[in-house]
Amino acid sequence: MNFSFKKLLPHLLIISGFVVVALAYFNPVLQGKTIYQNDIVQFIGMSKQQKDYKVKTGEETYWTNSAFGGMPTYQLGAKYPHNYIKKLDLILRFLPRPADYLFLYLLSFYVLLLVLKVDFKLAALGALAFGFSTYLIIILGVGHNSKAHAIAYMPLVLSGILLVFQKKYIGGFLLTTIAMGLELVSNHFQMTYYLMFLVIILGIVYFIDAFKKKTLPHFFKSVAILFGAVALSIALNATNILATQEYVKESKRGKSELTVNVDGSDKETTSGLTKDYITQFSYGLAETFNLFIPRFMGGGNGENLGKDSATYEAVRKLGASTTEAAEFAKSAPMYWGDQPIVEAPAYIGAVVIFLFVFALFLVKGRLKWWLVSGAIFSLLLSYGKNLGFLTNFFIDYVPLYNKFRAVTSIQVILELCVPALAIFGLVRLFNNFEKDEEKLKALKYATAITGGIALIFLLFKSSLFDFVGVNDGYYRQSYGQDFVDALKTDRKSIFTTDTLRSLVLVIIAAGSILWYLKNKLKEKWVITIFAVLILFDLVGVDRRYVNNNDFVSSIAMNKPFDANPIDKEILKDKSHFKVFDLVSGPSKPSYFHNSLNGYNAAELRRYSEVFDWYVSQNNMNVLNMLNTKYIIAQDQEGNMFPYKNDDANGNAWFISKLTQVPSANVEIKLLDSLNNKQEAIYSSQEQLASAKKTYLVDSLSTIRLKEVKPNYLKYESNNTNNGFAVFSEIYYPHGWKTFIDGKEVNHARVDYILRGMHIPKGKHIIEFKFDPEVVKTGSKITLASSILLVLLIIGGLLFTLKTAKNNDKTA
Repeated sequence: MNFSFKKLLPHLLIISGFVVVALAYFNPVLQGKTIYQNDIVQFIGMSKQQKDYKVKTGEETYWTNSAFGGMPTYQLGAKYPHNYIKKLDLILRFLPRPADYLFLYLLSFYVLLLVLKVDFKLAALGALAFGFSTYLIIILGVGHNSKAHAIAYMPLVLSGILLVFQKKYIGGFLLTTIAMGLELVSNHFQMTYYLMFLVIILGIVYFIDAFKKKTLPHFFKSVAILFGAVALSIALNATNILATQEYVKESKRGKSELTVNVDGSDKETTSGLTKDYITQFSYGLAETFNLFIPRFMGGGNGENLGKDSATYEAVRKLGASTTEAAEFAKSAPMYWGDQPIVEAPAYIGAVVIFLFVFALFLVKGRLKWWLVSGAIFSLLLSYGKNLGFLTNFFIDYVPLYNKFRAVTSIQVILELCVPALAIFGLVRLFNNFEKDEEKLKALKYATAITGGIALIFLLFKSSLFDFVGVNDGYYRQSYGQDFVDALKTDRKSIFTTDTLRSLVLVIIAAGSILWYLKNKLKEKWVITIFAVLILFDLVGVDRRYVNNNDFVSSIAMNKPFDANPIDKEILKDKSHFKVFDLVSGPSKPSYFHNSLNGYNAAELRRYSEVFDWYVSQNNMNVLNMLNTKYIIAQDQEGNMFPYKNDDANGNAWFISKLTQVPSANVEIKLLDSLNNKQEAIYSSQEQLASAKKTYLVDSLSTIRLKEVKPNYLKYESNNTNNGFAVFSEIYYPHGWKTFIDGKEVNHARVDYILRGMHIPKGKHIIEFKFDPEVVKTGSKITLASSILLVLLIIGGLLFTLKTAKNNDKTA
């Protein structure tokens, strides 16, 4: 027992150190502060109604009326029954956010390197190199929490896979199952999809190696075990996966029925996102050097230059006060790359890149090839439209690739592979397998390549680059040529500063290795030096973009929106209606009202199309059918005011005419001129196949909303004739059940996005209940799979103990 504890003690100390490091970097959390994350602010606005409902009733609602006119909450943090893998995730994320994600980065990568049989000291060093990679810190600053969540578990998934290939089948199976289950809990399928590419690359390399070594039976046995592990991990997340799969088909990431754009031009036919949308953020070829030199392309769109900058002086010459000029210089537009906006460079680190190149000449075998292949693969795909033939091939032929945007995100694979191989450069440096001559040769090559690149850029920067940004034409037109020249001067200045910085770091790193090879430094001192260099390098850049200034009081973050007088006035109206806000941010209206606004990358496709065609153009005909009772606008002086729309159709109404049109194109075009108070149209609805064309509506016909919950609507109708009612609620084909006097009936989609149904004559109670079968089915699967996993863990432990006992007897 004592011996086991002694072996465990270094790892416990390292993990404790990770806790300290994570809290030290995000130290304001110790004062009860919270980092201000814009995306999370928007999420809070979107999800408030469902959270309020949970607090009030103790129940989870899977539908909200507060955003985009109405949508499922599957992508808004919905909680599902029997989601025990989520409970494990919450245990692992015990630190305050965002320190919890940084801790996960460090822990997960540490485990990966231990599985690769790296000494714990170098494994800790590698964890720091991975965890403080600038992109991984930046996404925490802006609030891409689910992305960070998914990235954090990637190394842990790889750890389980590698254990299986190391013939540790039971431990590998269990770790892969749990790690992949945690990966899926993050609910960022784009990151998980990219991880799949790296796993495929690993599999190909291992297959080739197994073929050469004639160990294919072991390879295929390992693959079969891993398939079982992944299947079980999917089952652990069945509810979320099934709900997302159901939803995505109806979201803007699914296939549209429209073949025309708003302007009448032909719409790109795709089963996912358009190529322009997918490749909007494409990494420039020259931006590759951002990985090595942080502000090679100027850094981000808003760099803090200070008063000693040319930009500050240029703004002063334009007539700004010293305070105004200083404020502008705090967020100067320095980025001059190809992308429309960049928060910060995807900097991996000069020291890490140097060690990576060093490792290329020392490390051999399958480890090197899957890491290098993964890095190159992700870099090439991140170029997007700048390497169009490859990107178009993947969009057109690789399943699901066209479901995701921002191709630069795939660089997370590179950001995992590069530090992993870099650490193996040090592993090979400290072992006795390679001769000192080989190590010295690798050192010369790494220094010449990395140092030489930095030196060339320093000497020939003016002839190699023009430092012109994509928005400089606008700045020239607005502020004059002198202002643009000042921007270029500062871009060149920070380029020089950071290039020199990288060169110096390379020289120090190379010198440390050289001293070790000359027996002037011991291994422990080399590790210490590299720990200091990596932390100085990465943390120094990270703090430029994510630091203590980004933290606010927890109250300000948890309640980010205050109701203005207009919101308060609208809130006095207790009827059920929608609000369209032309002034506030995208999700603030959702925080207070049932809103047509919203903030989500995967809103319902049909609503998104109607929004683009009509709502965003303030088309009153469409706003009326959506029961938009209030429109928040600005007058000519910029003052906000609420416009009360007395022509809104209301919650439901009987129509006199129902017409089928030939296509979705025709249906959406007719919304502009349709007399939607009297008529409704549809293009393809089986429920309306035998529908009447006309209905008699008299002045006594009524249908009134009597009760409202996010997931429940109750109406009372009174009609002397059989009728057809249109409801100003967003149609969603899954989960909504409709009842007339307690008997379940069907409803259909009309007017492109609304609900409609036949209602017999007389007095009736009509109810809509959102009770999705997908949640019930998924919850049963997650419960069964959780029980199975517990049994497998117990069985695995018993088998391991029995094996160890038998080995002791044999010994």
